[in-house]
Amino acid sequence: MPELPDVAIYLEALERRVLGARLEVLHIAQPFLLRSVAPPPGELEGRTVTELRRIGKRIALGFEDDLWLVIHLMIAGRLHWALPGRKPPGRRPLVELRFSTGALTLTEAGSKRRASLHVVRGAQALAAHDPGGIEPLEADVASFARALRSANHTLKRSLTDPHLISGIGNAYSDEILHRARLSPIAMTSRLTDAEIARLLGATQAVLREWLERLRAEAGDEFPEGVTAFRPEMAVHGRYREPCPDCGSPVQRIVYAENETNYCATCQTGGRLLADRALSRLLKADWPRTLEEMEALRSR
Repeated sequence: MPELPDVAIYLEALERRVLGARLEVLHIAQPFLLRSVAPPPGELEGRTVTELRRIGKRIALGFEDDLWLVIHLMIAGRLHWALPGRKPPGRRPLVELRFSTGALTLTEAGSKRRASLHVVRGAQALAAHDPGGIEPLEADVASFARALRSANHTLKRSLTDPHLISGIGNAYSDEILHRARLSPIAMTSRLTDAEIARLLGATQAVLREWLERLRAEAGDEFPEGVTAFRPEMAVHGRYREPCPDCGSPVQRIVYAENETNYCATCQTGGRLLADRALSRLLKADWPRTLEEMEALRSR
């Protein structure tokens, strides 16, 4: 799922291309994407883009007369851009916004359709799409601590809860927790003030570093390589590969359609965290340390 750095780079690219441009045609090839009823999407046609905003992981395009198009890419949605007269890159688009300056299209990989569009009017209707989490790059230690301690959850869950913290998902939460040297299953109620300060520092450093990295990668082009898995990441998506800091193999916890990647040496004092499926299967034989895990694999 595109997260804060990816969405921010999308917005920067869109600002250079559609801010002040007129929307000539809005074609929704798959009606299921449109999750709102009124105003009708046709009202956007002929209007000029006056503002762009990031709302958590959503992209909001503001048009004349206080109309907004809110795009939520979810896990597999991606945006593409083509100059006038050129075919947009990517697979067959689910949505096309044809501006006077070019065409913006939305595609979605896989068979599950989760991306969504909402057309709304006015500040109140737009605010309804904001889950309300604090902006991590604008937070100070006090506000960050209040958000984390407002509910007693694991750090992984709290960092990815949009009602607590805005724009962070599965990928960057792994990177942040690795940078902060904190366990993904540490409970927020047990964090010390020093650990919260360290976590905020890691959060802001990781997000800013990736913003700069993605900005440099895209340059003046439209970002086409948005992905949650990048070789430069420390732990996310790097199961069993060496941790860049200590060389220990990166571990994972698998749950539902997600997984958490972490370094046992750097983050959990060498202790392996129980994978829900495998630990139920192995029960008492579940390895507790890296050494036990390697011994189990070598049998």
